[in-house]
Amino acid sequence: MDRSPNLPTTVRDIAATAGVSHAAIGYRFDSRDALLTQALVAAVDELSDEIARVPADEPEQRWQALIDSFTTHRGLWVAQLEAAVQAERSPEVREHLAGGQREGREGMGGSVPLALLTGLMMQWLLDPEHAPSGADVTAELRSLASEF
Repeated sequence: MDRSPNLPTTVRDIAATAGVSHAAIGYRFDSRDALLTQALVAAVDELSDEIARVPADEPEQRWQALIDSFTTHRGLWVAQLEAAVQAERSPEVREHLAGGQREGREGMGGSVPLALLTGLMMQWLLDPEHAPSGADVTAELRSLASEF
């Protein structure tokens, strides 16, 4: 996870910032990483709620809102990638992220839109100057749909 100097990085720091006891965090979460992953999943849920406010009958605007979030919430998207790498070594982190994936599939209408979102995220984080827009995504999806 991000170890920015302005963010608490120990369970003791997190407890102090949250105004709860160190023991309360230890009781609820098995580790600092599990706590931070749970917070990450909650932040993604909040962002999903924000994007869901764009009417579903406006797919181009909805995809563009997601794409815009790669810039406005870049740290959140990068944290997701970091957590995915961490999940390889931590069953508790993996379970929190897997739960988030299940919710994401449900919220986005299936595995394909979620996979598309993940691919778009990578394109925007690595090469935003050449990544597709919401209009590009919807045009390509329509083209693909007409082939099947």
